[in-house]
Amino acid sequence: MISNQPLITLLLFTLLAGLAMPAGAILANLSQRFLHWKTSEIKHGIIAFGGGALLSAIALILVPQGIEHQTIGSAAAYFLAGSIIFMLIDILLDKVKSTASQLVAMLSDFIPEALALGTAIALGSPSSFLLALLMILQNLPEGFNAYNELKQSSRISSLKIIILFILMSLVGPICGVVGYWWLADAPYAISSIMLVAAGGILYSVFQDIAPQAKLDRHWIPSLGATLGFLLGIVGHMSVLIGE
Repeated sequence: MISNQPLITLLLFTLLAGLAMPAGAILANLSQRFLHWKTSEIKHGIIAFGGGALLSAIALILVPQGIEHQTIGSAAAYFLAGSIIFMLIDILLDKVKSTASQLVAMLSDFIPEALALGTAIALGSPSSFLLALLMILQNLPEGFNAYNELKQSSRISSLKIIILFILMSLVGPICGVVGYWWLADAPYAISSIMLVAAGGILYSVFQDIAPQAKLDRHWIPSLGATLGFLLGIVGHMSVLIGE
């Protein structure tokens, strides 16, 4: 009899990672209600932290795993294509007067990592638990920042934004199952997706996220980027130890 335990584990891990997004949104909502952003350093610091977490995903997960099954030429092409795609998305968002860059960056990080997690569990990789933990820790500040951005740039109510994030969390299990059933035997496909996502996220960080993190005559918020990237380093080293 074939055990369903790996699939159940996958669904649990990806769902928890996805629910970190609405958890971050709820935290942002509570902060606005009770703190009223009396100090903008907190807000800008968390934005920088989210940017650092995204950079860590690029440097420690998406690019290293993405180049494993690529030639130099194909890796460069997919990476550049990702930046161009996100640039076009950014232009489209500007035309429709939307600034959902944090939301796009959050999903572009979450989807390929969920695919990779599904593949890792299908192959019995011992790093799957720590990869899931890293995804949770990344999605929390990203959900926080994406909520603030949507709240400021749209008239969508707080409840609708949180519900939207809850629905988005279901993308994780879906992508995880795709990786588990279909991409475990297609390493080239998943590595291509990772490189496209990495190029796109890098574009988003420097085009949209990093400028929002800067606060004139304040220097501490920029340390948030360092702490966010440090989070990725700790998670990555934990994965390596687990292997």
